[in-house]
Amino acid sequence: MNTVQITVTPRTELGKKATKAIRKEGRIPAVLYSKNGVEHFSTMFSDVKKLVYTPEFKLVELSLNGATHKAILKDIVFHPVTEAIMHIDFLALVDGHPLKADIPVKFEGSSPGVKLGGKLMQTLRTVKIKTTPENLIDVLYVDISDLELGSAVRVRDLSVPEGVEIMVDGAAPIANVVVPRVMKSEAAKAEESSEEEEAVVEAAEA
Repeated sequence: MNTVQITVTPRTELGKKATKAIRKEGRIPAVLYSKNGVEHFSTMFSDVKKLVYTPEFKLVELSLNGATHKAILKDIVFHPVTEAIMHIDFLALVDGHPLKADIPVKFEGSSPGVKLGGKLMQTLRTVKIKTTPENLIDVLYVDISDLELGSAVRVRDLSVPEGVEIMVDGAAPIANVVVPRVMKSEAAKAEESSEEEEAVVEAAEA
C-alpha cells in the first residue's frame, strides 16, 4: 500500500485568529485524531497534494511532537469558491481498533456487453468499509466478465477479503453497460422493417 510522508509543524495557538494567520502563511491547518486525543498542526499544500488529488487510497506517515504516526485521511474542507484546501482531518491507525474508510473500486475481466459496443458506466467509484489496520486494503475488485448489454454489477458482487465489512447496501449498483443510441436506433429500425415485411406477407396471403 502506498504511503505518503507529510512534514508537519505543531500548532500551539488555536482559534480563528491563529488559523487565519496560518493560512496567510500559505499553510493548511490540520488535526490528528488518535486514542490519546486530538493534536493540532499545519502542513503545506505540496506535502498533501499527492494524497488529496488522487483516486487511489493511501496511508499517511507524519512525524509530530517526536512521534511518528501512521494515519489515513479522515476529512477535507475546501473553500466553497476557490476550492482551496482549508482544513484536513487525519485519523491515527491503532492495531485492533476498527476504522471506516472509502476504498476505490476497480474492475477485473472484460465485459461481453462492452465488446458488443456497449459503454461501461461506473456509478460508484468508492465503497465505505469497516475493518482494522492490519486488514486494511487499498482497493476492492469486482468481476465484469459476465456483464452483458443493459446489465449491472452491484456491491454484493465485490470480492471482499476476510476481516473487511462492507458498509454499503449490497443492491447498490457499481457499474452497468449502457446500450448506445445508435444501437437502439438500429434495433428499432430492424424491428420496424420486420413488422413491415410481416404485413406485406399477410397482405399477399389475403
